[in-house]
Amino acid sequence: MRVALLAHEQFPDRAKTAQGILRYADYDVVAVLDRASAGDRVAEHVTDVQDAPIVAGMDDVDESIDALVIGIAPIGGGFEESWRPDVRAALERGCDVVSGLHYFLAEDEAFDALADEHGGEIWDVRQPPENLTVSEGVAADVDAKIVCTVGTDCSVGKMTATMELVEAAREAGHDAAVIPTGQTGIVVEGWGNPVDRVISDFTAGAVEQMILEKGDDHDLLVVEGQGSIVHPAYSAVTCGILHGAMADRLVLCHEAGRERIHGYESFALQPIPTYVDLYESLAAPVNEAEVVAGMLNTRSVDGDDAAREAIDAFANELGGPATDPIRFDAAEVLEAIV
Repeated sequence: MRVALLAHEQFPDRAKTAQGILRYADYDVVAVLDRASAGDRVAEHVTDVQDAPIVAGMDDVDESIDALVIGIAPIGGGFEESWRPDVRAALERGCDVVSGLHYFLAEDEAFDALADEHGGEIWDVRQPPENLTVSEGVAADVDAKIVCTVGTDCSVGKMTATMELVEAAREAGHDAAVIPTGQTGIVVEGWGNPVDRVISDFTAGAVEQMILEKGDDHDLLVVEGQGSIVHPAYSAVTCGILHGAMADRLVLCHEAGRERIHGYESFALQPIPTYVDLYESLAAPVNEAEVVAGMLNTRSVDGDDAAREAIDAFANELGGPATDPIRFDAAEVLEAIV
C-alpha cells in the first residue's frame, strides 16, 4: 500500500507513529507531510528507515497514494484543525485515512460524509473492540514465553524495543509475535487492542485476550508496553498491561540523558534500580516477573563509543545486559530473555 504520513511540525522527534511506520510497516511511504521541513528528505533527519520527500501538504503528494496516515499523536490525542485541509484532500481523492488519535475521524460529520461520497474508509485505530471484558488472570497458562517491555517514561522506545526483539527472535529461529497495545504497533501489525482507550476495568482483559489468541501458536510473545508506572497521567495503563500480560520476563526501556518526565517536567525520573524494584514488586502478586535486560535509546548521544559508555552505565544500574537495538543489535538482550 502506498501511503503519505502526516507529521506537521513534529517530524521526526515528536512523530513516533510516522517513524514506526517508516521503520517497520509493510507500506510504501511516498511522502511525509511536515510544513516546517518541506523540501527536505526523511534521510536527512532519520537514517536506516525508508527514505521519502518531505512536503508541505497533500497538494504536493502523488495522486496514486492509497491512504493518508496521521503520523503524530499529541498529548491527549486531540485533532489539530490545521490538519483538516490535508485530511479533506485525501478523502476527496478517495483515499483511506488512518488515525491513531483519541479524536475519532469517523465521528467527524464532514470527514464521514467525504468518505461516503468518494469511497474512502476511515480507520480510527484507537477505537477499541466491543467484546472486551475484565481479565480472568489466565494469560500465564498459554504455551508461549511472555515478555513485556516497560519504561521509565513515555516515548523512550518501548514500541521500538518490542519490534526489534521480535525481529531478532525470528532471525534466531524463534516463532515470535508482537502483542500490539498502542496505535503505532496496531498500524504496523494490522491488529491489536488500543489499551489507552479501553475502559479501565477492561485494560488487563484486553491484553489477556490478545495473549490467549496468539499464545498457543507461538514460542515467544513480546507485549508492547505503554507509559510508565510512575507517570502522573499514564500509570494506570502501564499497570493494566503488566497484570494482564502476566509476563515471565520484563525489559526496561529508557532514554539516555532524560531526567524529567516528558510533558510533566516538574516530575523527576527515578533512579534505574527504583524502576526495577517497582516493576518486579508490582508484578509479583499476580505473576512473578524479573527485569532481565534493558533497552537504551541513545538518539541524543553523539558517536558509537559514547553510546556504548551510556549503555554500559545503564546496564550496571540495571543489573543485566542492555543495548540500543537501533544503533547496535539485540542479541545479548534476546539471550537474557529466552
